[in-house]
Amino acid sequence: MELLRSNLSRVQIPEPTHRIYKHECCISFDTPRSEGGLFVDMNSFLAFGKDYVSWNYEKTGNPVYLHIKQTRKSIPEDRPLKKPTLLAIGVDGGFDNNEPEYEESYSIVILPDFVSLPFPSVELPEKVRIAVDTVVNAVGAERKEQVAAWTAEKKLISEHALTLQQIKSGIVIPPSGWKCSKCDKTENLWLNLTDGMILCGRKNWDGTGGNNHAVEHYKETAYPLAVKLGTITADLEAADVYSYPEDDSVLDPLLAEHLAHFGIDFSSMQKTEMTTAERELDQNTNFDWNRIQESGKELVPVFGPGYTGLVNLGNSCYLAATMQIVFSTHSFISRYFSHQSLKMAFEMAPADPTLDLNMQLTKLGHGLLSGKYSMPATQKDATTGDPRQEGIPPRMFKNIIAASHAEFSSMRQQDALDFFLHLVGKVERASNTTPDLDPSRSFKFGIEEKILCPSGKVGYNKREDCILSLNIPLHEATNKDELEAFHKQKTGKGLEENDMRSSDEIVRPRVPLEACLANFASSEPIEDYYSSALKGMTTAIKTTGLTSFPDYLVLHMRKFVMEEGWVPKKLDVYIDVPDVIDISHMRSKGLQPGEELLPDGVPEEVMESAQPVANEEIVAQLVSMGFSQLHCQKAAINTSNAGVEEAMNWLLSHMDDPDIDAPISHQTSDIDQSSVDTLLSFGFAEDVARKALKASGGDIEKATDWVFNNPNASVSDMDVSSSNSAQTPAQSGLPDGGGKYKLFGIVSHMGTSVHCGHYVAHILKEGRWVIFNDDKVGISTDPPKDMGYVYFFQRLD
Repeated sequence: MELLRSNLSRVQIPEPTHRIYKHECCISFDTPRSEGGLFVDMNSFLAFGKDYVSWNYEKTGNPVYLHIKQTRKSIPEDRPLKKPTLLAIGVDGGFDNNEPEYEESYSIVILPDFVSLPFPSVELPEKVRIAVDTVVNAVGAERKEQVAAWTAEKKLISEHALTLQQIKSGIVIPPSGWKCSKCDKTENLWLNLTDGMILCGRKNWDGTGGNNHAVEHYKETAYPLAVKLGTITADLEAADVYSYPEDDSVLDPLLAEHLAHFGIDFSSMQKTEMTTAERELDQNTNFDWNRIQESGKELVPVFGPGYTGLVNLGNSCYLAATMQIVFSTHSFISRYFSHQSLKMAFEMAPADPTLDLNMQLTKLGHGLLSGKYSMPATQKDATTGDPRQEGIPPRMFKNIIAASHAEFSSMRQQDALDFFLHLVGKVERASNTTPDLDPSRSFKFGIEEKILCPSGKVGYNKREDCILSLNIPLHEATNKDELEAFHKQKTGKGLEENDMRSSDEIVRPRVPLEACLANFASSEPIEDYYSSALKGMTTAIKTTGLTSFPDYLVLHMRKFVMEEGWVPKKLDVYIDVPDVIDISHMRSKGLQPGEELLPDGVPEEVMESAQPVANEEIVAQLVSMGFSQLHCQKAAINTSNAGVEEAMNWLLSHMDDPDIDAPISHQTSDIDQSSVDTLLSFGFAEDVARKALKASGGDIEKATDWVFNNPNASVSDMDVSSSNSAQTPAQSGLPDGGGKYKLFGIVSHMGTSVHCGHYVAHILKEGRWVIFNDDKVGISTDPPKDMGYVYFFQRLD
């Protein structure tokens, strides 16, 4: 007690502004549940595991700590599991998470000799009692552990339901035997609740589904509500009611009355069709879910170094899948594990190591690769009875990597590809002072675009990238005969995409990866290209190649398209991906003998006219969906008129921007020099950087897109030179080697959009494929190589 009193000056009573850590060690994944418990520094309120608290004492001299130990309570092993009715984890109706409960104990510990005093105790100094009580009662700075949930929003009552006007037409709807009033469709039929018309649903992107007669009827009449026949039962809330003006499934509290208007007795109706939500649940659980997660397979859990799972923090599977693969690369393993100890990273870190990216990446690397946390838990898997691991929660890493990013710092599901690009950018910027240690360079490669003018002269634009984003040419499917026979059979049987048949019976297009790569490298026209040789606008031809081959090649498959009615749709397609690919033919050779470069100089008026303008067709399609004209124009401009899907995704994620209603402005009075410097670091010439920033309102991302989408602005300014004087990959710091690559990682996605659903990683480790599904790690018996969203290849040499 005297020792404690002599150190009272090092004890601080927390203020409301203090960040109190008490759930997880800031330099490891030790928790109060770990064998040694957790030690909270009563001066800085940082938490440390038993093996690391001495490092903090040596660094800070802070001797007084609150020791927290949690012990699990016993629960009945035969607790029944509920059958899920919702595609979710840890929510009512979702998959049972079977979480255990813990009880907590405390003591005061004084370093360096770990002298322990009981808490609570009336003998403790008042300052210590108040300080400890404040810590115990505070909400930890770490986000409370949350479980994953990927589920549709609850249906809301339609604003049109209570005021719906029904026409007295005398129509009586029979209990069965329905057919579309405008075609022969007998499935996927919708009853308009205003006039009683029975019409078929929307046509899907692949030609299946209905013929759009129901939605076309709404456009002609503005009758707002329709109910799906075959979903009406005594449980009226389960009926599928759709509001066309609200463009969503809704609740109709007066549905019984509205149905009675057409002579329908809902109490006697039988369910014969799936609702929209059931269809999505069925597709996910029966096809994507089972195949990608290898449900039903005898998956053998695996433990040890490199086989540590990541706890889902709440829609964080995109992060887990990405980081498992990233930390399977030699560059990240070397940088944050093999060549950097936890103590080294802690000693280099600032006063608060939770705010240091290097520290948190090192913590994550050691957590995943050391094997310390990859051991069978005392509690077996509730579903399979197999030994399981608890995994490690990447809370602090998520907080630091997502800092100041509106989407990644939220609890919403995100695009795994977007997160990978964000990660690479953050690591690269953090390595500015030590570029030789930058592990993100292993993904980087050079891209060269050759512009061929009708004059015969050429221009070359060069840039760096870390992914190849590939379109999927469905016309290159290798099973066209099977597809045609399948669609004929389906049409003949009157089957629709949402019927109850097994997903194994569905025939999907199979497109070779080679066809996707060939499509990327093929020539494409550039409309309205200003030729400095012809001194006028013309159509040029652009071909794209790689100037270097990275250590790790990342291929992104563009699986999301817009179906009929401009509804985002995920392509239901297989990609035949071989274990080894050779992209040697994609190497760009630069300026060739006999080629003549386009003259320098583009007139200022041409540069001004090249300012981004919204594509009218994209804007019109978005406006037809109910968005405002201004918002649609901004979405088109900010996505460089890439397409309706890209513009819609931008719009949905920027609706809450404070400047979303501000007028569009291409002018900026002053160009920020730091923005210019950033573009200069990308390899752009200063005058091009300034023109791009001027045309993009000073926004760096828009300016970068502007340069790449206005090649005539940079033909003479970017790296345009002969092969003799051009900078080699080695000179530019890019890795390079042969063109043969071996597949080692797959990020797969389940769900209808990259912003919902679930991500899983499969990784080739020690000659065998392993599935990483959040905190579940096991030997993969059937890796879904043909269902990947992002593929990772390692160069063979």
